[in-house]
Amino acid sequence: MKLVLYQPQNGYCYNSDTHFLYYFICENLKKFKNIQGEILDIGSGSGILGLLLTRDYSRLNLNQCELQKEFQELSLKNAQTNGLSAHLYRGNFLELTFDKEFDMCVSNPPFYHGNVIKSENENLKIARYNDSMPLEAFIKKTNEILNQNGKFFFCYDVKQINDIMLLLNRYKFNIESMQFIYPKRDKDATLVLVYARKNSKSLTKILSPLIVFDNENFTLEVQRIYSKTQTHSIKVEI
Repeated sequence: MKLVLYQPQNGYCYNSDTHFLYYFICENLKKFKNIQGEILDIGSGSGILGLLLTRDYSRLNLNQCELQKEFQELSLKNAQTNGLSAHLYRGNFLELTFDKEFDMCVSNPPFYHGNVIKSENENLKIARYNDSMPLEAFIKKTNEILNQNGKFFFCYDVKQINDIMLLLNRYKFNIESMQFIYPKRDKDATLVLVYARKNSKSLTKILSPLIVFDNENFTLEVQRIYSKTQTHSIKVEI
């Protein structure tokens, strides 16, 4: 089923990071049978990540958490448009009190470091920069709301890999799988995809690198990812 997604005309729109994270999650879930339970999409934006996963794993109960009112309405609209159910928590993830524990948390969080030059668009600032959700607070809160063997999937700026590993360990997460994303073969990695599990003892698996472009074209692997996601974007004024 193709996912139809309304997005803001002049605000933050989902990008390839979310497509790559979705595919990474699917690859890591292959070893589990009967994927089910409560899933929380942290900072859900227009809802793409959680909606893709619940489209493909019908026994997951989707919960979304979103701070910005414009995106809250888009999340609800996109769930309804695609005939999918979702429970929306409105507000700042770090400040909310949740009425349940979750089996899985997924997120494409704001991860650009706060000391870089920021966009003047307030919508873009909140969606991109980690001032509103610092890495340690993000990991600590996720630990608090996951069940004892909960799964945690997210992507982040690869330059912060040292802090990612340190903080996951501090809050009792074990990294089970990682993948690095490279724009081209001769370029440095720009993004890391992380699968961590609470109270796990498994050894870490490093997946093959994902190369985005071959010259000016998407690589075959990236083409396969877009073929699997099957999304259609519609820009609207908000």
